[in-house]
Amino acid sequence: MANERNYARFYTLLKKLPGADKETLVEQYTNGRTTHLRETTQQEYNKMCRDMEQVAGYDERMSDIRRELRRKRSVCLKLMQQLGIDTIDWDRVNAFCQDARIAGKLFRHISVDELDKLAVKLRAIKRKRKKLPRPLRKEGRPKPGAVIMLSVDNSTEN
Repeated sequence: MANERNYARFYTLLKKLPGADKETLVEQYTNGRTTHLRETTQQEYNKMCRDMEQVAGYDERMSDIRRELRRKRSVCLKLMQQLGIDTIDWDRVNAFCQDARIAGKLFRHISVDELDKLAVKLRAIKRKRKKLPRPLRKEGRPKPGAVIMLSVDNSTEN
């Protein structure tokens, strides 16, 4: 039971490679020791799957996905910065993202599609803050009981 493995990765890749044969692949990667997938070592199995991914083009797709994820994360972080969130402090970023109204999860767990939705929400928040009159904005709101001093210019120039 210690050697139980999920072979879904292998069989998914095998479907992507027309003409590939399971027994031949396993025999090749075990140097003729076996044709049974369950008898491969973890290292043999991982190398075989990595090579199959390369042939099937998964490496390029994963690279494209990672590039897209980085770009969309960057957009969201820039928007958060514009909203006054300290994006250098990951605890603050995660606390903001964990709010159910924002994303409901840690920033690193947000998918590409969810990052698109998050960017829309952040832009909406930014637009709404711009529309608010100055005294209603949180940072400009006087504290209860605070005395507000206004200077009045009584001089009249002719």
